[in-house]
Amino acid sequence: MAVLKPHQGKEQEMLAFLREFYTMMYTKQYSRDMLFRDKRNPAVFVHIRIWLSDESRESAMHDPAVHHYWKTLSDYGVITTIYEELVPIFSTREGLEEEILENGA
Repeated sequence: MAVLKPHQGKEQEMLAFLREFYTMMYTKQYSRDMLFRDKRNPAVFVHIRIWLSDESRESAMHDPAVHHYWKTLSDYGVITTIYEELVPIFSTREGLEEEILENGA
């Protein structure tokens, strides 16, 4: 999970960039990504990534295309907070917790 804040005047560009990045991650079967806007502070976005497996995460870490996006993100905004690995404890969404635990995400 990461908290992102776009640079002044770069919000739309950052959103287009993230859409492209997340689509690439999905196409390569690395992860599923979700982006949320903070309703009380619309200049703040929260990104959640669910890796499809430990192997897909490892592959993404070595993929030059992924590195390109990680390096280019700073042109559009900053990551103010990042949580690399969160451990699921409870979910009311049926199957989600089990799916995450089975895949090791």
